[in-house]
Amino acid sequence: MRPLQISPETAVKLAAKLNVPLEQLMHMPQHILLAKLAELAKSEAPPQAPEEKEKRTEE
Repeated sequence: MRPLQISPETAVKLAAKLNVPLEQLMHMPQHILLAKLAELAKSEAPPQAPEEKEKRTEE
């Protein structure tokens, strides 16, 4: 498996955000990294109002 194809600056920022060592991040399988990024985005997203959630489920 080859290392992720991301810039060094991006790798450093991601490692800090995900709280993982840089080397571990660079050798992390892409599907696991995407899952961790989705969790991070979900936790950083502002909570939605109940009306917005209902509108999205109806569409």
